Amino acid sequence: MSVARRSVQGMSVRRVMGAETEFGISVLGHPGANPMTASSRLVNAYANATRGTRQARWDFEEESPLRDARGFDLTRGQAHPSQLTDEDFGLVNMILTNGARFYVDHAHPEYSGPECLSPFAVALWDKAGEQVLLDASRLASVGGEPEIALYKNNTDNKGVSYGSHENYLMARQTPFADIVRHLIPFFVSRQVICGAGRVGLGVDGRGQGFQISQRADFFEVEVGLETTLKRPIINTRDEPHADASLWRRLHVIIGDANLGEVPTMMKFGTTAMVLSMIEAGEISHDLTLRTPVAALREISHDPTLSTAVELRDGRRLTALQIQWDYLEMARRYAERRPGDDAAETATVLDRWESLLARLEADPMTCSAEVDWVAKLSLLNSYRDRDGLDWDSPKLALIDLQFADLRPDKGLHHRLVKLGRIEQLFTQEQVDQAVLTPPEDTRAYFRGRCLAKFPAQVAAASWDSVIFDIPGQRSLQRIPTTDPVRGTKAHVGDLLERCQSAQQLVAAITGSPPTSR
Repeated sequence: MSVARRSVQGMSVRRVMGAETEFGISVLGHPGANPMTASSRLVNAYANATRGTRQARWDFEEESPLRDARGFDLTRGQAHPSQLTDEDFGLVNMILTNGARFYVDHAHPEYSGPECLSPFAVALWDKAGEQVLLDASRLASVGGEPEIALYKNNTDNKGVSYGSHENYLMARQTPFADIVRHLIPFFVSRQVICGAGRVGLGVDGRGQGFQISQRADFFEVEVGLETTLKRPIINTRDEPHADASLWRRLHVIIGDANLGEVPTMMKFGTTAMVLSMIEAGEISHDLTLRTPVAALREISHDPTLSTAVELRDGRRLTALQIQWDYLEMARRYAERRPGDDAAETATVLDRWESLLARLEADPMTCSAEVDWVAKLSLLNSYRDRDGLDWDSPKLALIDLQFADLRPDKGLHHRLVKLGRIEQLFTQEQVDQAVLTPPEDTRAYFRGRCLAKFPAQVAAASWDSVIFDIPGQRSLQRIPTTDPVRGTKAHVGDLLERCQSAQQLVAAITGSPPTSR
Protein backbone atom coordinates (compact mmCIF):
# COMPACT_ATOMS: atom_id res chain seq x y z
CA MET A 1 0.00 0.00 0.00
CA SER A 2 1.39 3.41 -0.96
CA VAL A 3 2.17 6.18 1.49
CA ALA A 4 -0.55 8.28 -0.15
CA ARG A 5 -3.17 5.60 0.42
CA ARG A 6 -2.17 5.04 4.04
CA SER A 7 -2.22 8.76 4.78
CA VAL A 8 -5.72 9.35 3.47
CA GLN A 9 -7.44 6.33 5.04
CA GLY A 10 -9.55 7.29 8.05
CA MET A 11 -9.41 11.00 7.35
CA SER A 12 -12.35 13.30 6.80
CA VAL A 13 -11.59 16.96 6.01
CA ARG A 14 -7.95 16.22 5.16
CA ARG A 15 -6.86 14.92 1.78
CA VAL A 16 -4.58 15.99 -1.08
CA MET A 17 -6.24 19.04 -2.63
CA GLY A 18 -5.53 22.41 -4.15
CA ALA A 19 -7.03 25.55 -5.67
CA GLU A 20 -6.48 27.22 -9.02
CA THR A 21 -7.79 30.64 -9.99
CA GLU A 22 -7.97 32.60 -13.23
CA PHE A 23 -7.99 36.33 -12.50
CA GLY A 24 -9.80 39.05 -14.36
CA ILE A 25 -7.34 41.51 -15.91
CA SER A 26 -7.58 45.07 -17.20
CA VAL A 27 -5.00 47.52 -18.53
CA LEU A 28 -6.10 50.83 -17.08
CA GLY A 29 -6.65 53.53 -19.67
CA HIS A 30 -6.47 50.97 -22.47
CA PRO A 31 -9.86 49.24 -22.73
CA GLY A 32 -8.93 47.58 -26.02
CA ALA A 33 -5.69 46.05 -24.72
CA ASN A 34 -5.14 42.39 -25.57
CA PRO A 35 -5.65 40.42 -22.30
CA MET A 36 -3.26 37.66 -23.37
CA THR A 37 -0.50 40.21 -23.97
CA ALA A 38 -1.25 41.89 -20.65
CA SER A 39 -1.24 38.54 -18.84
CA SER A 40 2.10 37.63 -20.41
CA ARG A 41 3.56 40.97 -19.35
CA LEU A 42 2.33 40.34 -15.84
CA VAL A 43 3.84 36.87 -15.44
CA ASN A 44 7.06 37.82 -17.24
CA ALA A 45 7.55 40.78 -14.92
CA TYR A 46 7.24 38.54 -11.89
CA ALA A 47 9.51 35.90 -13.40
CA ASN A 48 12.23 38.41 -14.27
CA ALA A 49 12.15 39.95 -10.81
CA THR A 50 12.16 36.75 -8.81
CA ARG A 51 14.00 34.08 -10.80
CA GLY A 52 16.55 35.83 -13.03
CA THR A 53 17.33 34.69 -16.57
CA ARG A 54 17.08 30.88 -16.15
CA GLN A 55 13.45 29.81 -15.98
CA ALA A 56 12.38 26.23 -15.35
CA ARG A 57 9.77 25.29 -17.96
CA TRP A 58 6.53 23.48 -17.23
CA ASP A 59 6.74 19.80 -18.11
CA PHE A 60 3.67 18.79 -20.12
CA GLU A 61 4.72 15.19 -20.73
CA GLU A 62 2.57 13.59 -18.05
CA GLU A 63 -0.61 15.58 -18.76
CA SER A 64 -3.70 13.94 -20.28
CA PRO A 65 -6.51 16.53 -20.36
CA LEU A 66 -8.74 14.55 -22.76
CA ARG A 67 -9.04 11.42 -20.62
CA ASP A 68 -12.59 11.05 -19.36
CA ALA A 69 -13.50 9.44 -16.03
CA ARG A 70 -16.36 7.66 -17.77
CA GLY A 71 -13.86 5.38 -19.53
CA PHE A 72 -12.84 6.97 -22.82
CA ASP A 73 -10.46 9.52 -24.31
CA LEU A 74 -11.73 12.46 -26.35
CA THR A 75 -9.81 12.83 -29.61
CA ARG A 76 -7.84 16.01 -30.18
CA GLY A 77 -9.98 16.67 -33.25
CA GLN A 78 -13.15 16.57 -31.15
CA ALA A 79 -11.74 18.78 -28.39
CA HIS A 80 -12.25 22.50 -28.07
CA PRO A 81 -8.89 24.35 -28.16
CA SER A 82 -9.37 25.43 -24.55
CA GLN A 83 -9.23 21.76 -23.50
CA LEU A 84 -5.73 21.23 -24.93
CA THR A 85 -3.96 22.27 -21.76
CA ASP A 86 -1.08 19.86 -22.47
CA GLU A 87 0.16 21.96 -25.38
CA ASP A 88 2.94 24.49 -24.95
CA PHE A 89 1.71 27.61 -26.73
CA GLY A 90 4.91 29.47 -25.94
CA LEU A 91 3.28 31.49 -23.17
CA VAL A 92 5.20 32.11 -19.97
CA ASN A 93 4.71 29.31 -17.47
CA MET A 94 6.36 29.75 -14.10
CA ILE A 95 6.92 27.36 -11.19
CA LEU A 96 7.25 29.14 -7.86
CA THR A 97 9.35 28.30 -4.83
CA ASN A 98 6.15 27.72 -2.83
CA GLY A 99 5.32 24.83 -5.16
CA ALA A 100 2.64 26.70 -7.11
CA ARG A 101 2.28 27.32 -10.83
CA PHE A 102 1.85 30.87 -12.18
CA TYR A 103 1.15 31.14 -15.88
CA VAL A 104 -0.97 32.50 -18.71
CA ASP A 105 -4.08 30.43 -19.36
CA HIS A 106 -5.40 31.77 -22.66
CA ALA A 107 -6.61 35.30 -21.80
CA HIS A 108 -6.02 35.23 -18.04
CA PRO A 109 -3.21 35.01 -15.53
CA GLU A 110 -3.70 31.86 -13.46
CA TYR A 111 -2.30 30.85 -10.10
CA SER A 112 -2.51 27.13 -9.31
CA GLY A 113 -1.68 26.61 -5.67
CA PRO A 114 0.52 23.80 -4.35
CA GLU A 115 -0.85 20.51 -3.12
CA CYS A 116 -2.13 20.78 0.45
CA LEU A 117 -3.59 18.32 2.96
CA SER A 118 -5.69 20.73 5.03
CA PRO A 119 -8.53 23.08 4.04
CA PHE A 120 -6.80 25.73 6.13
CA ALA A 121 -3.59 25.22 4.18
CA VAL A 122 -5.46 25.49 0.87
CA ALA A 123 -6.94 28.80 2.02
CA LEU A 124 -3.53 30.10 3.11
CA TRP A 125 -1.72 29.26 -0.12
CA ASP A 126 -4.70 30.56 -2.10
CA LYS A 127 -4.34 33.87 -0.25
CA ALA A 128 -0.62 33.74 -1.06
CA GLY A 129 -1.65 33.57 -4.72
CA GLU A 130 -3.45 36.89 -4.39
CA GLN A 131 -0.24 38.40 -3.04
CA VAL A 132 1.75 36.94 -5.95
CA LEU A 133 -0.68 38.50 -8.43
CA LEU A 134 -0.62 41.82 -6.61
CA ASP A 135 3.19 41.87 -6.58
CA ALA A 136 3.25 40.93 -10.26
CA SER A 137 0.91 43.78 -11.18
CA ARG A 138 3.16 46.26 -9.38
CA LEU A 139 6.25 44.91 -11.15
CA ALA A 140 4.51 45.04 -14.53
CA SER A 141 3.33 48.62 -14.02
CA VAL A 142 6.73 50.35 -13.77
CA GLY A 143 8.98 52.05 -16.29
CA GLY A 144 6.18 53.90 -18.01
CA GLU A 145 4.06 50.79 -18.60
CA PRO A 146 0.31 51.29 -18.07
CA GLU A 147 -1.04 49.97 -14.79
CA ILE A 148 -2.57 46.50 -14.73
CA ALA A 149 -5.56 45.92 -12.46
CA LEU A 150 -6.53 42.42 -11.35
CA TYR A 151 -9.87 41.12 -10.12
CA LYS A 152 -10.61 37.94 -8.20
CA ASN A 153 -14.02 37.32 -9.73
CA ASN A 154 -15.55 34.99 -12.29
CA THR A 155 -17.25 37.07 -14.95
CA ASP A 156 -16.89 40.29 -16.91
CA ASN A 157 -20.72 40.62 -16.94
CA LYS A 158 -20.61 40.61 -20.73
CA GLY A 159 -21.23 36.90 -21.17
CA VAL A 160 -17.72 35.65 -20.35
CA SER A 161 -16.85 33.57 -17.30
CA TYR A 162 -13.46 32.37 -16.08
CA GLY A 163 -12.79 29.72 -13.53
CA SER A 164 -11.90 29.12 -9.93
CA HIS A 165 -11.25 25.40 -9.83
CA GLU A 166 -10.73 22.91 -7.02
CA ASN A 167 -8.83 19.63 -7.12
CA TYR A 168 -9.30 16.67 -4.77
CA LEU A 169 -7.48 13.34 -4.84
CA MET A 170 -9.94 10.46 -4.52
CA ALA A 171 -9.67 6.70 -4.31
CA ARG A 172 -9.91 5.21 -7.81
CA GLN A 173 -12.04 2.33 -6.49
CA THR A 174 -14.92 4.72 -5.67
CA PRO A 175 -17.57 4.26 -8.38
CA PHE A 176 -17.81 7.42 -10.44
CA ALA A 177 -21.59 7.10 -10.54
CA ASP A 178 -21.62 7.45 -6.73
CA ILE A 179 -19.51 10.59 -6.96
CA VAL A 180 -21.93 12.13 -9.45
CA ARG A 181 -25.08 11.12 -7.56
CA HIS A 182 -23.99 12.43 -4.17
CA LEU A 183 -21.98 15.48 -5.20
CA ILE A 184 -24.45 17.19 -7.51
CA PRO A 185 -26.96 18.12 -4.74
CA PHE A 186 -24.07 19.21 -2.53
CA PHE A 187 -22.50 21.41 -5.22
CA VAL A 188 -25.85 22.93 -6.19
CA SER A 189 -26.58 23.89 -2.57
CA ARG A 190 -23.15 24.75 -1.12
CA GLN A 191 -23.18 28.18 -2.82
CA VAL A 192 -25.12 29.49 0.19
CA ILE A 193 -21.85 29.19 2.15
CA CYS A 194 -19.20 29.88 -0.47
CA GLY A 195 -20.88 31.92 -3.21
CA ALA A 196 -19.10 35.18 -4.07
CA GLY A 197 -22.22 37.18 -5.00
CA ARG A 198 -23.00 39.00 -8.23
CA VAL A 199 -25.00 41.96 -9.46
CA GLY A 200 -27.10 40.93 -12.47
CA LEU A 201 -28.89 37.79 -13.62
CA GLY A 202 -28.08 35.72 -16.70
CA VAL A 203 -24.76 35.10 -18.40
CA ASP A 204 -24.53 38.72 -19.58
CA GLY A 205 -25.82 40.14 -16.29
CA ARG A 206 -28.64 42.06 -17.94
CA GLY A 207 -31.31 40.65 -15.67
CA GLN A 208 -32.10 42.94 -12.76
CA GLY A 209 -31.19 41.66 -9.32
CA PHE A 210 -28.50 40.21 -7.08
CA GLN A 211 -27.55 36.54 -6.95
CA ILE A 212 -25.54 34.33 -4.63
CA SER A 213 -23.07 32.82 -7.12
CA GLN A 214 -20.90 34.33 -9.83
CA ARG A 215 -20.78 31.06 -11.78
CA ALA A 216 -24.27 29.57 -11.50
CA ASP A 217 -25.69 31.02 -14.71
CA PHE A 218 -22.85 29.61 -16.80
CA PHE A 219 -23.53 25.90 -16.22
CA GLU A 220 -25.49 23.96 -18.80
CA VAL A 221 -25.18 20.21 -18.15
CA GLU A 222 -24.85 17.84 -15.21
CA VAL A 223 -21.76 15.86 -16.28
CA GLY A 224 -19.11 16.46 -18.94
CA LEU A 225 -15.46 16.93 -19.86
CA GLU A 226 -15.60 20.54 -20.98
CA THR A 227 -14.67 23.52 -18.80
CA THR A 228 -15.40 26.52 -21.02
CA LEU A 229 -18.30 25.34 -23.21
CA LYS A 230 -21.31 23.32 -22.03
CA ARG A 231 -19.94 23.65 -18.51
CA PRO A 232 -20.88 20.66 -16.33
CA ILE A 233 -21.65 20.58 -12.62
CA ILE A 234 -19.41 17.47 -12.44
CA ASN A 235 -16.30 17.66 -14.60
CA THR A 236 -15.06 14.26 -15.81
CA ARG A 237 -11.45 15.13 -16.60
CA ASP A 238 -9.42 12.12 -15.44
CA GLU A 239 -5.88 13.38 -14.93
CA PRO A 240 -4.79 12.31 -11.44
CA HIS A 241 -1.17 13.56 -11.38
CA ALA A 242 -0.60 10.49 -9.22
CA ASP A 243 -0.68 6.71 -9.56
CA ALA A 244 -3.72 6.30 -11.82
CA SER A 245 -4.32 2.75 -10.60
CA LEU A 246 -5.00 4.10 -7.11
CA TRP A 247 -6.24 7.65 -7.56
CA ARG A 248 -8.36 9.99 -9.56
CA ARG A 249 -8.25 13.76 -9.28
CA LEU A 250 -11.70 15.24 -8.98
CA HIS A 251 -11.50 18.48 -10.96
CA VAL A 252 -14.24 20.80 -9.66
CA ILE A 253 -15.12 23.80 -11.83
CA ILE A 254 -18.35 24.96 -10.21
CA GLY A 255 -16.93 27.05 -7.37
CA ASP A 256 -16.68 30.83 -7.16
CA ALA A 257 -13.44 32.72 -6.60
CA ASN A 258 -13.56 33.64 -2.92
CA LEU A 259 -11.83 36.65 -1.44
CA GLY A 260 -12.71 35.66 2.10
CA GLU A 261 -10.46 33.18 3.87
CA VAL A 262 -13.34 31.56 5.76
CA PRO A 263 -15.43 30.68 2.67
CA THR A 264 -12.36 29.27 0.91
CA MET A 265 -11.57 27.09 3.91
CA MET A 266 -15.19 26.00 4.22
CA LYS A 267 -15.52 25.29 0.52
CA PHE A 268 -12.62 22.83 0.70
CA GLY A 269 -13.34 21.53 4.19
CA THR A 270 -16.98 20.64 3.60
CA THR A 271 -16.30 19.19 0.15
CA ALA A 272 -13.44 17.06 1.47
CA MET A 273 -15.77 15.78 4.19
CA VAL A 274 -18.47 14.82 1.69
CA LEU A 275 -15.88 13.07 -0.49
CA SER A 276 -14.70 11.05 2.52
CA MET A 277 -18.29 9.97 3.15
CA ILE A 278 -18.74 8.98 -0.50
CA GLU A 279 -15.54 6.93 -0.45
CA ALA A 280 -16.66 5.21 2.75
CA GLY A 281 -20.19 4.53 1.46
CA GLU A 282 -21.63 6.67 4.26
CA ILE A 283 -24.11 8.81 2.29
CA SER A 284 -27.41 7.48 3.55
CA HIS A 285 -29.84 10.09 2.15
CA ASP A 286 -30.88 10.28 -1.50
CA LEU A 287 -30.90 13.99 -2.32
CA THR A 288 -30.96 13.61 -6.10
CA LEU A 289 -32.39 16.72 -7.75
CA ARG A 290 -34.95 16.49 -10.54
CA THR A 291 -33.36 19.29 -12.60
CA PRO A 292 -29.94 20.16 -11.12
CA VAL A 293 -28.93 22.87 -13.61
CA ALA A 294 -32.21 24.73 -13.13
CA ALA A 295 -31.98 24.26 -9.36
CA LEU A 296 -28.46 25.73 -9.36
CA ARG A 297 -29.77 28.95 -10.92
CA GLU A 298 -32.95 29.10 -8.87
CA ILE A 299 -31.00 28.92 -5.64
CA SER A 300 -28.45 31.48 -6.82
CA HIS A 301 -31.14 33.94 -7.88
CA ASP A 302 -32.74 34.01 -4.42
CA PRO A 303 -30.55 35.62 -1.72
CA THR A 304 -33.46 35.25 0.74
CA LEU A 305 -32.64 31.51 0.71
CA SER A 306 -36.32 30.61 0.69
CA THR A 307 -36.48 28.93 -2.73
CA ALA A 308 -37.21 25.20 -2.55
CA VAL A 309 -36.06 22.96 -5.40
CA GLU A 310 -37.60 19.65 -6.36
CA LEU A 311 -35.92 16.35 -5.64
CA ARG A 312 -36.42 13.30 -7.82
CA ASP A 313 -38.56 11.69 -5.09
CA GLY A 314 -40.97 14.64 -5.19
CA ARG A 315 -39.85 16.44 -2.04
CA ARG A 316 -39.03 20.13 -2.21
CA LEU A 317 -36.09 21.37 -0.12
CA THR A 318 -34.26 24.65 0.20
CA ALA A 319 -30.50 24.81 -0.26
CA LEU A 320 -30.14 25.22 3.50
CA GLN A 321 -32.20 22.08 4.14
CA ILE A 322 -30.03 20.11 1.71
CA GLN A 323 -26.91 21.39 3.44
CA TRP A 324 -28.37 20.47 6.85
CA ASP A 325 -28.84 16.91 5.56
CA TYR A 326 -25.20 16.68 4.49
CA LEU A 327 -24.06 18.14 7.80
CA GLU A 328 -26.11 15.65 9.82
CA MET A 329 -24.62 12.76 7.83
CA ALA A 330 -21.16 14.24 8.34
CA ARG A 331 -21.68 14.48 12.10
CA ARG A 332 -22.65 10.81 12.30
CA TYR A 333 -19.75 9.79 10.06
CA ALA A 334 -17.22 11.72 12.16
CA GLU A 335 -18.52 10.08 15.32
CA ARG A 336 -18.36 6.57 13.87
CA ARG A 337 -15.01 6.95 12.12
CA PRO A 338 -12.85 9.48 13.93
CA GLY A 339 -9.57 10.11 12.14
CA ASP A 340 -6.29 11.63 13.19
CA ASP A 341 -7.65 15.03 12.16
CA ALA A 342 -10.54 14.96 14.65
CA ALA A 343 -9.91 18.49 15.94
CA GLU A 344 -9.73 19.99 12.46
CA THR A 345 -12.82 18.10 11.38
CA ALA A 346 -14.70 19.35 14.44
CA THR A 347 -13.71 22.92 13.60
CA VAL A 348 -15.12 22.60 10.09
CA LEU A 349 -18.30 20.87 11.25
CA ASP A 350 -18.93 23.39 14.02
CA ARG A 351 -18.46 26.32 11.65
CA TRP A 352 -20.71 24.61 9.08
CA GLU A 353 -23.48 24.24 11.65
CA SER A 354 -23.07 27.77 12.92
CA LEU A 355 -23.24 29.24 9.42
CA LEU A 356 -26.33 27.25 8.44
CA ALA A 357 -28.14 28.23 11.63
CA ARG A 358 -27.36 31.92 11.19
CA LEU A 359 -28.10 31.93 7.46
CA GLU A 360 -31.46 30.38 8.32
CA ALA A 361 -32.22 33.03 10.95
CA ASP A 362 -30.82 36.09 9.18
CA PRO A 363 -28.23 35.84 6.37
CA MET A 364 -26.90 39.33 7.12
CA THR A 365 -25.42 38.07 10.40
CA CYS A 366 -22.87 36.11 8.32
CA SER A 367 -21.36 39.09 6.51
CA ALA A 368 -17.95 38.58 8.14
CA GLU A 369 -17.71 34.96 6.96
CA VAL A 370 -19.64 34.61 3.69
CA ASP A 371 -18.57 36.55 0.61
CA TRP A 372 -21.97 36.98 -1.01
CA VAL A 373 -23.46 38.28 2.23
CA ALA A 374 -20.60 40.75 2.72
CA LYS A 375 -21.08 42.03 -0.81
CA LEU A 376 -24.88 42.22 -0.51
CA SER A 377 -24.63 44.09 2.78
CA LEU A 378 -22.31 46.66 1.20
CA LEU A 379 -24.48 47.02 -1.90
CA ASN A 380 -27.61 47.49 0.20
CA SER A 381 -25.94 50.31 2.10
CA TYR A 382 -25.41 52.15 -1.20
CA ARG A 383 -28.92 51.32 -2.39
CA ASP A 384 -30.45 52.67 0.81
CA ARG A 385 -28.31 55.80 0.78
CA ASP A 386 -28.73 56.69 -2.90
CA GLY A 387 -32.07 55.06 -3.74
CA LEU A 388 -30.54 52.77 -6.37
CA ASP A 389 -32.31 49.98 -8.24
CA TRP A 390 -30.45 46.79 -9.09
CA ASP A 391 -29.98 47.88 -12.71
CA SER A 392 -27.96 50.92 -11.63
CA PRO A 393 -24.50 51.00 -13.32
CA LYS A 394 -23.09 52.21 -10.00
CA LEU A 395 -23.94 48.91 -8.34
CA ALA A 396 -22.25 46.97 -11.15
CA LEU A 397 -19.16 49.13 -10.64
CA ILE A 398 -19.21 48.45 -6.89
CA ASP A 399 -19.47 44.73 -7.63
CA LEU A 400 -16.33 44.93 -9.77
CA GLN A 401 -14.49 47.12 -7.28
CA PHE A 402 -15.26 44.61 -4.55
CA ALA A 403 -13.01 42.09 -6.36
CA ASP A 404 -10.16 44.54 -7.10
CA LEU A 405 -6.92 43.15 -5.64
CA ARG A 406 -5.37 46.60 -5.11
CA PRO A 407 -5.43 47.35 -1.36
CA ASP A 408 -6.19 51.02 -1.94
CA LYS A 409 -9.04 50.33 -4.40
CA GLY A 410 -10.63 47.00 -3.53
CA LEU A 411 -13.77 47.21 -1.42
CA HIS A 412 -13.16 43.80 0.11
CA HIS A 413 -9.79 45.09 1.30
CA ARG A 414 -11.57 48.09 2.81
CA LEU A 415 -13.93 45.86 4.77
CA VAL A 416 -10.96 43.85 6.03
CA LYS A 417 -9.26 47.02 7.26
CA LEU A 418 -12.46 48.02 9.03
CA GLY A 419 -12.51 44.66 10.82
CA ARG A 420 -15.73 43.59 9.10
CA ILE A 421 -14.28 40.45 7.47
CA GLU A 422 -12.96 37.59 9.58
CA GLN A 423 -9.39 36.61 8.76
CA LEU A 424 -7.75 33.29 9.49
CA PHE A 425 -4.16 34.28 8.72
CA THR A 426 -1.74 37.09 9.45
CA GLN A 427 0.03 38.98 6.70
CA GLU A 428 3.28 37.40 7.92
CA GLN A 429 1.84 33.93 7.32
CA VAL A 430 0.71 34.94 3.83
CA ASP A 431 4.12 36.43 2.99
CA GLN A 432 5.81 33.24 4.16
CA ALA A 433 3.45 31.13 2.02
CA VAL A 434 4.39 33.22 -1.04
CA LEU A 435 7.97 31.96 -0.71
CA THR A 436 7.76 28.54 0.89
CA PRO A 437 5.74 25.38 0.12
CA PRO A 438 3.56 23.27 2.38
CA GLU A 439 5.75 20.85 4.31
CA ASP A 440 3.46 17.82 4.22
CA THR A 441 3.09 17.14 0.46
CA ARG A 442 5.39 16.69 -2.55
CA ALA A 443 5.12 20.45 -3.13
CA TYR A 444 7.87 20.72 -0.50
CA PHE A 445 10.38 18.86 -2.69
CA ARG A 446 9.42 20.82 -5.81
CA GLY A 447 9.53 24.20 -4.12
CA ARG A 448 12.74 23.60 -2.18
CA CYS A 449 14.53 22.31 -5.29
CA LEU A 450 13.56 25.47 -7.16
CA ALA A 451 14.69 27.64 -4.27
CA LYS A 452 18.00 25.85 -3.65
CA PHE A 453 19.03 24.77 -7.17
CA PRO A 454 17.30 27.20 -9.58
CA ALA A 455 19.97 26.93 -12.28
CA GLN A 456 19.78 23.14 -12.40
CA VAL A 457 15.99 22.68 -12.48
CA ALA A 458 15.23 22.50 -16.18
CA ALA A 459 11.52 21.73 -15.82
CA ALA A 460 8.92 20.58 -13.34
CA SER A 461 5.29 19.58 -13.07
CA TRP A 462 2.98 18.25 -10.40
CA ASP A 463 4.46 14.77 -10.71
CA SER A 464 8.13 15.31 -11.60
CA VAL A 465 11.16 17.55 -11.23
CA ILE A 466 13.69 17.50 -14.09
CA PHE A 467 17.31 18.43 -13.47
CA ASP A 468 19.99 19.53 -15.92
CA ILE A 469 23.14 18.30 -14.21
CA PRO A 470 26.54 19.40 -15.53
CA GLY A 471 28.40 16.34 -16.81
CA GLN A 472 25.27 14.24 -17.29
CA ARG A 473 24.49 12.93 -20.77
CA SER A 474 20.76 13.64 -20.44
CA LEU A 475 18.24 15.43 -18.29
CA GLN A 476 17.44 13.66 -15.02
CA ARG A 477 13.76 13.20 -14.21
CA ILE A 478 12.83 12.61 -10.57
CA PRO A 479 9.23 11.29 -10.43
CA THR A 480 6.97 12.59 -7.68
CA THR A 481 3.88 10.53 -8.36
CA ASP A 482 3.04 10.01 -4.68
CA PRO A 483 1.63 13.34 -3.45
CA VAL A 484 2.54 12.70 0.18
CA ARG A 485 6.15 11.77 -0.43
CA GLY A 486 8.74 14.45 -0.94
CA THR A 487 7.61 16.09 2.30
CA LYS A 488 9.87 17.86 4.77
CA ALA A 489 9.80 14.78 6.99
CA HIS A 490 10.76 12.63 4.03
CA VAL A 491 13.44 14.69 2.22
CA GLY A 492 14.13 17.70 4.42
CA ASP A 493 17.39 16.36 5.86
CA LEU A 494 18.51 15.16 2.43
CA LEU A 495 17.96 18.59 0.89
CA GLU A 496 19.88 20.20 3.73
CA ARG A 497 22.83 17.80 3.31
CA CYS A 498 23.15 18.13 -0.46
CA GLN A 499 25.13 21.16 -1.53
CA SER A 500 24.44 20.69 -5.24
CA ALA A 501 21.72 19.32 -7.47
CA GLN A 502 24.24 16.74 -8.66
CA GLN A 503 24.58 15.39 -5.13
CA LEU A 504 20.80 15.37 -4.65
CA VAL A 505 20.08 13.44 -7.86
CA ALA A 506 22.86 10.94 -7.13
CA ALA A 507 21.49 10.38 -3.61
CA ILE A 508 17.93 9.84 -4.86
CA THR A 509 18.80 7.61 -7.80
CA GLY A 510 21.56 5.74 -5.99
CA SER A 511 23.90 6.04 -8.97
CA PRO A 512 26.99 8.20 -9.42
CA PRO A 513 26.87 10.87 -12.15
CA THR A 514 28.29 9.95 -15.55
CA SER A 515 30.24 12.31 -17.76
CA ARG A 516 29.23 13.42 -21.20
